[in-house]
Amino acid sequence: MTPPQISHNDPYIGWRPRLAELDLSPGKAALLVIDMQYADASMDHGIHKYRRDQGLTDGLDHMAKALDVTVRNTRRLLDAFRARGIEVVYTRIRSMTNDGRERSLAHRELRLMARPDSKDARILAELAPQGDEMIFDKTTGSVFLSTTIHYALSNMGIENLVMTGVMSSGCVESAARDAKDLGYRVIVVDDASCSWTAALHDASMRVLNEVFAKVKTTDEVLAALPPVAATARR
Repeated sequence: MTPPQISHNDPYIGWRPRLAELDLSPGKAALLVIDMQYADASMDHGIHKYRRDQGLTDGLDHMAKALDVTVRNTRRLLDAFRARGIEVVYTRIRSMTNDGRERSLAHRELRLMARPDSKDARILAELAPQGDEMIFDKTTGSVFLSTTIHYALSNMGIENLVMTGVMSSGCVESAARDAKDLGYRVIVVDDASCSWTAALHDASMRVLNEVFAKVKTTDEVLAALPPVAATARR
């Protein structure tokens, strides 16, 4: 049975009122692109290739379609944020060691890793960072646990984060929860993130929505951005 879709318009989500809208102006907001790298966002590399090689093919067709949508919508957001001079920040899974011995337990058990100089550690070419956009290398689910991202964002005065990426039921959800506890306001972009199954993705969006984050579509985020003419380009 297909789970019901998340409503983006209901004034109340269950027992809780809707959160305030976020200020997406330059200097206040950043687009946080989570783990859109060859290790886990390419069907021909990393964990998806490993699953296929091991005969663990359940869900791979869903993943391929969901990643295609996630990449396309993340690209749209990247273009829009850059055009307005709004900060773009990346996370990626990348070990300091070649055997990944410092990885989190979850990443070790999932056999999820990217060696320092491997293709798996690179952001997908179509979403690659530009200029001096920051990349935070992590070995945990939440980027806030194993990097200096909070220090950097705080120094820049960033208060609001728009999150895209994979997996929505793992690293994205973990980052959104930690960000909210650290004092950030968060948007998770429903159709610019994905997980192993539609059910897992929908469950995470329901848990996050109007508690840890506002869950919005790509079109809704684009409509909320200030006009290009009103913002300074880098």
